[in-house]
Amino acid sequence: MNILAIGDIVGDGGCSFLREKLKFLKSTYKIDLVIANGENSAEGNGLTFSSAKYILESGVDVITTGNHAFRRRESRDVFSENENILRPANYPKGSTPGKGYCYVRVNNIDVLVINVLGVTFLENLDCPARTVADILKLNKKAKVIILDLHAEATAEKRAMGFYLDGRVSAIFGTHTHVQTSDECILKKGTGYITDVGMTGPINSVLGIKPEIIVNKMLTHLPEKFIVASGPYEMGCILFSVDENTGLTKNIKRLIVT
Repeated sequence: MNILAIGDIVGDGGCSFLREKLKFLKSTYKIDLVIANGENSAEGNGLTFSSAKYILESGVDVITTGNHAFRRRESRDVFSENENILRPANYPKGSTPGKGYCYVRVNNIDVLVINVLGVTFLENLDCPARTVADILKLNKKAKVIILDLHAEATAEKRAMGFYLDGRVSAIFGTHTHVQTSDECILKKGTGYITDVGMTGPINSVLGIKPEIIVNKMLTHLPEKFIVASGPYEMGCILFSVDENTGLTKNIKRLIVT
C-alpha cells in the first residue's frame, strides 16, 4: 500500500499548486491514500469550508491540522461535518468539535489515520504520547496506522518516533514547514520523518513574505501575514506499507517543484 503524506498547505497558492501536481504524483507512484495537512490552507491561516472542499476535490483523502485548527470560527463546523477532516486528538474531550482520528477504506483494509499536536512550545494540551496510546488501545484491530505529529520541537518528534516504533505504520511530522532529511525506517518497522515540509512559496519564511517576518523580528510589532509569491514547492513523503504486517517496507522523501 502506497501512502503519500503532504506538508502544510499554505494559502490559495498552495491549494492550487497541490491540485496541479497531485494527479501526476498519484499516477506515477501508484498512490492508494493521500493525507495532507491543511491548517494553513485558508489565506492568512486556518481552515475554511472552501479550502477544505478544494483540497478534498483535488484528490486528498484525509486532511489533518494542528495549532491553527480553530483559527477560523467556521472550522468548528468543518470538523463536525466531515470525519475525514481531523483536528488534533489531544484537544479536550467532550468540548472540542470534530475528531482526532478516522478510518479510511483502502484495498479492503481499514487504515487508521491519527492527528496529534505536540506540547513543547505549543498548546498546553494532553500528552500526545499518552493520547496516541489510548487511541491504539481503543482500536486494537487496526493494522495500518498513520500519524501526523504536528509539533515544534525536533526532540519531541524523535522521542515519539521511538515510543511508537512498531506500534504504528508511519509517522510524519508537520508544522515547521521545513523538510528534514532524516527519513528512515525505525528498528521495529515504523516509517518516520521529523518534518515533511510545506506546500507553499519557496522564497518565503514558512510561506509568508520575508520582509514581513523580518520587520516583525526587528520591531516586535504585529504584522498582517501575506503569502509570498514566486515559485512553489510541495514537500511530501511516500510510505510503502506492508498490508500484512502493517509496517513500512520503503520510504521516499519528495520535494515537488
